[in-house]
Amino acid sequence: MSVTIFHNPRCSKSRETLALLEQKSIQPDIIEYLKTPLSAEQISTLVQQLGFSSVRELMRTKEDIYKELDLKNEHDESALIAAMQAHPKLIERPIVVNNNKAALGRPPENVLSVL
Repeated sequence: MSVTIFHNPRCSKSRETLALLEQKSIQPDIIEYLKTPLSAEQISTLVQQLGFSSVRELMRTKEDIYKELDLKNEHDESALIAAMQAHPKLIERPIVVNNNKAALGRPPENVLSVL
């Protein structure tokens, strides 16, 4: 099993999700996406793997940068992806990927569905 977590160590839900994986004896590949920003292709793939109908579902809409960039009024999916590339803080977290399925760890137990 090859499991990956897109992780922010400063986020309590991300830490809880990582701890849950470790309790299940899973040692995931850890990608700290704030240090290693995702490509547009990776973001698009995650949206598909999560089963989201829009890129916006992957965005943290309460972040100040979301408001500063007026992304609420942006309807071009490519522009939203570009904003997440430029400002990885906009990406909801944590995300766990196993094979071609992904789950958002909010709450952390959600990720059990892809293991």
